[in-house]
Amino acid sequence: MTSSDALSSNIRITDEPKVTSRTWLMHILLVLATIVILFPVLWLLCASFKQPQDLFSSVLLPWGGLDRLTLDNYRRLFGDQPFARWFVNSVTLASTMSVTTVLLSSLGGFALAKYQFAGRGILMGMMFATMLLPGQMLLPSSYELMRNLGWIDSYLAILVPGAVSVFGMFLFMQSMKGLPDELLDAGRIDGCSELRLWWDVALPTVRPMTGAFTLMTFLGAWNGFLWPQIVLQDADKYTLPIGLANMVSMPEYQSDYGVLMAGTLLAVLPVVVLFFALQREFVAGLTSGAVKG
Repeated sequence: MTSSDALSSNIRITDEPKVTSRTWLMHILLVLATIVILFPVLWLLCASFKQPQDLFSSVLLPWGGLDRLTLDNYRRLFGDQPFARWFVNSVTLASTMSVTTVLLSSLGGFALAKYQFAGRGILMGMMFATMLLPGQMLLPSSYELMRNLGWIDSYLAILVPGAVSVFGMFLFMQSMKGLPDELLDAGRIDGCSELRLWWDVALPTVRPMTGAFTLMTFLGAWNGFLWPQIVLQDADKYTLPIGLANMVSMPEYQSDYGVLMAGTLLAVLPVVVLFFALQREFVAGLTSGAVKG
């Protein structure tokens, strides 16, 4: 072996990461934390396939093995209740609200970050003030307004008030402040309209924030309960949280936990799938403010 080979071998050896007892301890703690976090999900999954007599006799799978698992809970869920319609209502409502809120919030954040206009400080102060008011305080006046507009028992009563998020505007404003003004000026020279600058220049630069805010908006719309329960009266227009809450109050389901667990599992799955699809943008969006200073 030549001296150069020995030197390169030593370099490779020293470049290898050193596994210490602290690293092993950290890995063990992370594995234990993962098990603790995932255990309720595993219990929910197993409980949704259990027969009533096996629900509390074992922790996860029944003692009789996989042969004792059943699909009756899902058959009853879709057969006795309009669960499929509730699921479609929730997906449609949450998706529409997410797209609308993200677009309008990013447009408002772009205007606040890159335009100077009269009354900008006063407008931002009023927007901050609205964030200090609890949403429950506005329920009576909001309901009266929806009744006067004829939007009770309509999805417009949910979509229109939730289309604009002050919190989202400030998130996008902070993210778009770092966009160079020279880049926008170059686009204007090339003939881009202001909407084109927002869509083709500003939005791509804040993609991580867009993914994070989309996930937060979808999660909030998917789990929305209080306001939809007030304005929606037709059972066929219910969303999943309202439908499941009504099922809990029905006498035939108060002790039938298998059906409730099946409905809960199906209500959780879309959020989990969306999180895994947007997890990279979500983490990058949450950490983007920390690296900008």
